[in-house]
Amino acid sequence: MKKTSLNIAFIALVTLSITSCKDGAKESNIPEIKETLTATVAATPYTIDTEKATVRWLGSKPVGTHTGTINIQEGAFYLNGTTIESGKFVIDMNSITVTDLDENSGKASLESHLKGTIKGKEGDFFNVTKYPTATFELTNVSATEGKTIMSGNLTMLEITQNISFPAVITNQNNMIQVKSETFIIDRTKWGINYGSKSIFDNLGDKFIADDMEITIDVTAIM
Repeated sequence: MKKTSLNIAFIALVTLSITSCKDGAKESNIPEIKETLTATVAATPYTIDTEKATVRWLGSKPVGTHTGTINIQEGAFYLNGTTIESGKFVIDMNSITVTDLDENSGKASLESHLKGTIKGKEGDFFNVTKYPTATFELTNVSATEGKTIMSGNLTMLEITQNISFPAVITNQNNMIQVKSETFIIDRTKWGINYGSKSIFDNLGDKFIADDMEITIDVTAIM
């Protein structure tokens, strides 16, 4: 009886350890939210020109990649002289566009899948009916090794994670342009788990990479 009890306890301990390790692989999914920047009364608002603002993305899988864009709906930076004191913009998730396909090669189908407008597949990616926008709000702007690093809270699907990326900031003639270097985000941090081999077993080569490449290019005017 005692031996049986010890065996059961051992099996339970091993099971718990395996489960903990598997969960720990996505330990970074714990939301990381930082305090956003607040502009002083002396700051001047620069409104984002939505015709000159876009987010470019690249997703990959074993058989290739897909690229696309997402529009910025509205937003502003607040500057005191040449210093960015705060900033926020809203991303229109309904504007997700695939740029590497045409209408004869599955463009509309992939866009619908990403947006979650296909019945029964609403939750695979962005579910734009339920979550029509995402937001980015600055938490820090700093200089590191000669580069400007912008950090902010990115909220998608009601999950907020803090991200950072190098950016080139140009400020002239009552205009400011913020152009990021291409950087990586892990989509599973926002619960976008479809086709992730770090979440699901036995996908073989039918998986989609967790990491997405993102490039932000925004122009704002005074």
